[in-house]
Amino acid sequence: MLTALREQGVIPVADPQNFDAVHAAIEAAFSAAGVKDFLKSMQRAGLRIRDFELVLGKGILGAPAAAQYNRLGNGDQGLIREFYLASLEQVAPELRVQFCKLYAYY
Repeated sequence: MLTALREQGVIPVADPQNFDAVHAAIEAAFSAAGVKDFLKSMQRAGLRIRDFELVLGKGILGAPAAAQYNRLGNGDQGLIREFYLASLEQVAPELRVQFCKLYAYY
């Protein structure tokens, strides 16, 4: 029997400075110390957690994050969106229950 391991290809980052800044803003938002405040601000703004572009546009990740994200190329933007979506799935289950409307699909 032949088995194959699948690895996700590594996509190089074209603009490391802006990429790292947006990446750091997302990490800070989803850090253990900041995630509850981030979710509260999402709730106050009436946003759903998966609407990444709206989150940026409303300044929830910080005012400079949207401008830095917009300077990125399509590949870098895709990596940032994937990182954001992966981060929101790592939120503790008790917080996801507390903020269930943010996570709801409707």
